Amino acid sequence: MPKVKTNSGAKKRFRFTGTGKIKRHHAYHSHILTKKTKKQKRNLLHQTMVDHSDVRQVRDLLCLR
Repeated sequence: MPKVKTNSGAKKRFRFTGTGKIKRHHAYHSHILTKKTKKQKRNLLHQTMVDHSDVRQVRDLLCLR
C-alpha cells in the first residue's frame, strides 16, 4: 500500500491546541484593507477554532482519521 500524503495547503493553515481542537486564521486580512474598518481588521487578526461541522474534513486533509 502506498503511504497517504498530507495535504500541503492544509498543514500550513491549521494547528492543533493541547486539547486536540483545530485552530485556524481568519480570511480577508491579506489585502484590500483600506475599505475595512479598524474594528474589522482587529477582529480578523485573532485565531479561532474550526467549526465542528468542518472538523472531519480538515482531519481528512491532515490524514488524521
